[in-house]
Formats: sequence, structure tokens, C-alpha cells
Amino acid sequence: MNEKLELVQKFQIIISCAIIALGLILTGLLFASRMPKGDTITVTGSSSKIVKSDSAKLSFTIQARAMSQKDAFNIIKSQTPIVINYLTSKDIKKEDINQRTMNGYYNYKQNANGYTTNEIAGYSANMDMEIKSDDVEKIKEISTDITSLVDKGISLNIDQPEYFYSDLASLKIDLLKEATKDAKQRAASMLSATNARVGKVKQMRMGVFQITPPDSTNVSDMGVNDTSTIDKKITAVANVVFKVK
Repeated sequence: MNEKLELVQKFQIIISCAIIALGLILTGLLFASRMPKGDTITVTGSSSKIVKSDSAKLSFTIQARAMSQKDAFNIIKSQTPIVINYLTSKDIKKEDINQRTMNGYYNYKQNANGYTTNEIAGYSANMDMEIKSDDVEKIKEISTDITSLVDKGISLNIDQPEYFYSDLASLKIDLLKEATKDAKQRAASMLSATNARVGKVKQMRMGVFQITPPDSTNVSDMGVNDTSTIDKKITAVANVVFKVK
């Protein structure tokens, strides 16, 4: 009988110790999760939107090579109307065709050892041209089809087309608002496990904008301004410091 009583007492002692230990643990967690009033929390929020470019530009160069500067320039002069006729046939207005000044350089022969000599081998001339249009699909089409001019003996060096979005300024303002809201939601989520709430904004800093292809994860501290795709993703970032209450 005494042994049973002794076992019951020991069991009660063990239970009491366990309850006290559990209480200490919960108290510690409560204090650990509580943030002192007046502290701050810094959160980064972001917002993005996919837009379609509403203007485009294509740059290319007409190239020619002849034995003299005069002949090289004359080749380009004779080929330029052909290029312009091609562009206007694709519904590009003449006022949207930018024709730049011709320039070039002498080519020199090399000796048997591969060193350049002072003997002139010919002259290379080139002229840059640029077209712009609000019809982005048309620019995309021309960027690949213009190579058909090679069949007419015209040598071209074609750049990648560039696509732009004109309402970027107002879009940035809207995205910053959404990024700030996102930052507040993130702060509230982080504080939800504590007895604190999100207070007023103490400091806010705008991050750089990232303009990327829709499926790109590319970011840069200096910002990204990709012009290679018609559809593009605009991302805004806001770094916000909230007071804790």
C-alpha cells in the first residue's frame, strides 16, 4: 500500500514538473514573438504587369565594296531607291524612313606573312537606315523578310528589331502603388504570428524597374530595359519601412 502511494506521489511530481516546464516554454515563446512597440519592420513589395508594345524600330545597314570610294558610294546610291521602294511596298511611310550619311574606309592588301601593307585593295562603304512604325507586327515581318533584297544584289547588315511601350510613365506610377500595397500585406503576414500590427510608413524607397520578356527572371541592380520582345513584363519594386504598433 505504501509503495502504491509512493508511486502516485512520484507521478504527481513528474506531472507538476512537466506543467511548469511547458509553461516556461510558452512564456518564452510569447516574449520571443512579441515585438516592442515603436520598432520598425522593413519589407520589399513588388508588382508587375505584362503589356504589348505599341511602337517598334528596325535599323539596318546597306554595304558595298568597290575598287574606289566613288564606285562604292555609287553602288549604295543606286541601291537606296530599291530599298525604299521595298519598304513603301510594305506600307512604311517615307517620313518614317531615316536615311543617314554614307561613310566608309579603305581596305589594304596583306603580304604573304599576313601583315597589312600600304597597298589599297579597295574601298568599303556603308549607310545606316532606320524605320519606325506603330504597327509592331509589320516591323517584325520586315525584319525577317528584308533579307529578300539580297537576291537583288544588295548587301545588308540587319539589327534586331526594338519594341517600345509609350505609356510607361503612367504605368510605373500604378505599379509603385501596387508594390507598396504588396509590401504592407507582406509586413502584416510577417507580424501575424506576433502581438504586433503594421503601423504607419516611416520610410519608403523606390527600387529600379525591370522591363523584361514575359517569361524572363533576369534582374539587375541597375534595372533591365529589354526591347527584344513585343510583349514585355514591367516590374516595380518598393522598399518600405513600417512602424510596428
